[in-house]
Amino acid sequence: MKMNKNEQPKSENKRGRLDIIIDILEVAKEETSKTAIVYSANLNFQLTEKYLAVLLENGFMENRQDKYVTTEKGRTILEKAKEINLQLQ
Repeated sequence: MKMNKNEQPKSENKRGRLDIIIDILEVAKEETSKTAIVYSANLNFQLTEKYLAVLLENGFMENRQDKYVTTEKGRTILEKAKEINLQLQ
């Protein structure tokens, strides 16, 4: 398969779960709406719902009157996830 020099293999274009979690937790370091998370993390609403459910269930985020915020536990996970991502690059 021949590619142009600006093209990347499809697998490199897709973000993994860890990348998406990092994006969501980063956006929500400041209280934010679900819509802002959708746009900032470049996700659709359905996928955002799934990730928010997991992050809320594990205590990495809190929902405060329809605003989402990363908890201290979430900030710790965020920093560790960033470190892991750096090691994998």
